Amino acid sequence: MTGATPFQTVGPFFRFGLVFDGCSEIVGSPDGARVTIEGTVRDGAGAPVPDALIETWQADSSGRYHHPEDGRAGTATAFDGFRRAPTDPEGRFSLTTVMPGPVPGPGNRQQAPHLVVGVFARGLLTRLVTRLYFDGEAANDQDPILELVPADRAPTLIAKRVADGRYRFDIVLQGKDETVFFAP
Repeated sequence: MTGATPFQTVGPFFRFGLVFDGCSEIVGSPDGARVTIEGTVRDGAGAPVPDALIETWQADSSGRYHHPEDGRAGTATAFDGFRRAPTDPEGRFSLTTVMPGPVPGPGNRQQAPHLVVGVFARGLLTRLVTRLYFDGEAANDQDPILELVPADRAPTLIAKRVADGRYRFDIVLQGKDETVFFAP
């Protein structure tokens, strides 16, 4: 065969290739308030997506990433900032982490506490990238990335507080209530 290999959609291989026991839970004992995020992934018709995979990447409670390019002396704990949660047959997912701290953003402005969220699912050619901000965070009003999102669409990026330490974040892949996705 000559030429480039054509794109193929992401396959239904998550259960045996990318998911492992504990991948959606905190590893170690990092500082900070624990939070549980629950939600669903739905397609444009409102049907649950039973074989999606949600990946999150975040800073620790001090606003430091566990990555050498952070450049701010690294994280204070062994918290790696990475979680992976599969959806169940009803499209539900759950993950437990720590409330992230604010991090530097464009123009030396602080970004509100947030998680970067990647969505993989059957039928997608590439992962979708969005953000999860927390309901009630005062810093949301000045976040330089959230300011770029039209006001009527910004609620799709806000995890709603449902109880102490518990948030609801639903992801809609397309349609009228589609979650805001960013170019990777």
